[in-house]
Amino acid sequence: MTPRRLRPLRAITLVALIALGSAGAHRAGANAITDWNNITTDTILGALPAERGSLSIDFPMVHIAMFDAVNAIDRRYTTYIGRPTTDPHGASQEAAAIAAAYTVLRGNIPSRRAQLDASYASSLAALPAGAGRDRGVAVGAEVGTAVLAWRANDGRLSPVAPYIPGSEAGAYQLTPPAFAAPINGFLPGVRPFALLRASQFRAYGPPALGSERFARDFNETKRLGALNSTERTAAQTETARFYTENPTTYWARNLGTFVAARNLAPTDHARALAQLWVSLGDASIGCFESKYTYNFWRPITAIQTSLDDGNPDTATDAGWTPLAATPPHPEYPAAHGCATGAVAETIQRIFGAETHVVFTSTVAGTVPHEFFQTDAMVEEVIDARVYGGMHYRTSGVHGVRLGRQTAAWVAEHHFRRVKD
Repeated sequence: MTPRRLRPLRAITLVALIALGSAGAHRAGANAITDWNNITTDTILGALPAERGSLSIDFPMVHIAMFDAVNAIDRRYTTYIGRPTTDPHGASQEAAAIAAAYTVLRGNIPSRRAQLDASYASSLAALPAGAGRDRGVAVGAEVGTAVLAWRANDGRLSPVAPYIPGSEAGAYQLTPPAFAAPINGFLPGVRPFALLRASQFRAYGPPALGSERFARDFNETKRLGALNSTERTAAQTETARFYTENPTTYWARNLGTFVAARNLAPTDHARALAQLWVSLGDASIGCFESKYTYNFWRPITAIQTSLDDGNPDTATDAGWTPLAATPPHPEYPAAHGCATGAVAETIQRIFGAETHVVFTSTVAGTVPHEFFQTDAMVEEVIDARVYGGMHYRTSGVHGVRLGRQTAAWVAEHHFRRVKD
């Protein structure tokens, strides 16, 4: 399935309409959820390294808190953590969402307290003063505090041993140009939000180096993912570059815009975002658990190497360079595959497999990508990581599977409608 690329003028019009809808057409309460989704992005990007701000942890925590807070007021879905003791009658859902998100972020990332205090004051000042706002704040603060207590000592801040790269064929090695230490080494030790353990849906493992599958993967990435590839089309190059945006800004903006455009009631809005972020968060935790279990080498290492992989069908090239910079962490499975698989499965379960989705990228020279089926989303991201030269196809396929399995588990155990 091929996604439709929106022409620039049409894309600008569509994004403008979405922005207008999110500003004026949403029901009361949804705007606060959208705003604090954006504030979470800024908070993570400004966090100190020691605080380990993470889209895999902070976004799920914030959105669980906002969901439980607004859901405590109308009680249409099962709770995630628990109901507050504060009487929710007459409470403002918007105030509850604001206080819940603020409490979580202030607890997780103390270096951003001044900015968070200013955003909190501004958000509350936009609401009518009175008992409803005050009671909403009490509900949200209580839920946010409960979420922080639930996630205390979840492994986020546990020390991580220095990574020692392998030296044999197939082992991950530091990659150029920066040869940076691998990132997210702490994630495999983080307690998941919904899964029983990080390894619950561990990926199968990369193909054996001497196998026909590895040779096929190797040669496809070598041909299509090279900086100077003569086989990759202009459209494929744009697709590769589209997915090189910082994942935090990419996912926060696109998930926030997608749900805002549905014009949902506050509790449905909060529930959709919370389910998306819990699924994506746990898929990321599981993905990096698999990455640091297998420690598989990146294409740039495999293609440039002088090591013998034992496969007669993988001819190396010391001068080969990928189109996109290789992220500093082991190759298998593909993290974008894990995340996109989780998002696609969640959208399918909440809104249907043929839901219309438009995602954007801030990378220069890209245009919005339009999908009419969730399967098209995952097929494109698998291709994109090959075209970019940083992954093999099998890694993308297995990553998508891990993400879908994770999202299915979340949907089957959480965010369920309360029966009449």
